[in-house]
Amino acid sequence: MDIKITTLGGAEAGKVKLSDEIFGLDPREDILQRVVRWQLAKKQQGTHKAKGRAEIARTGAKMYRQKGTGRARHSSARAPQFRGGGKAHGPVVRSHEHDLPKKVRALGLKHALSAKAKSDSLIVVDELAGDGKTKALMENLAKLGLSNALVIGGAEIDQNFKRAASNIPNIDVLPVQGINVYDILRRGKLVLSKSAVEVLEERFK
Repeated sequence: MDIKITTLGGAEAGKVKLSDEIFGLDPREDILQRVVRWQLAKKQQGTHKAKGRAEIARTGAKMYRQKGTGRARHSSARAPQFRGGGKAHGPVVRSHEHDLPKKVRALGLKHALSAKAKSDSLIVVDELAGDGKTKALMENLAKLGLSNALVIGGAEIDQNFKRAASNIPNIDVLPVQGINVYDILRRGKLVLSKSAVEVLEERFK
């Protein structure tokens, strides 16, 4: 699959041949869903916590005598059925992370890249560089029709470009090592630098 390369200014800068094994697959929603779910579960803090009856600061003395009152038999006021008592089977601090095979993760990334290519939401630029000015970068992005995009650079991101892009809403910038399915799918367009394409094709050889 051939795709044209553009500059940040919107001018043509040649063409690049993309591998069909990475960018030409028929996207499968089930694989994308599995990878996104794995990513979000791994990201979840899991610091939710409710106090059980053993953790409540309350007297442990028997509420009233066992017999002769006509009322139910109760002991501690820390029991879950009483106001101010502990929570029964409440949430505890835990990890939500679960396993996902490496091959499925790699396949998910290929399908995410293919989904962007298939929907004409993939743009390849020759290089990501700038003078650090947000206004100038916004004008260049407007020429490319980008208002909601994930920008993937090479192994190192130009610091001036990164600084200028950090002030623009809905524009994310990542090095190629940080590319992931969730960030690709949550943004409308995917912008790859020429060096990022080379690294990705080398990675999936």
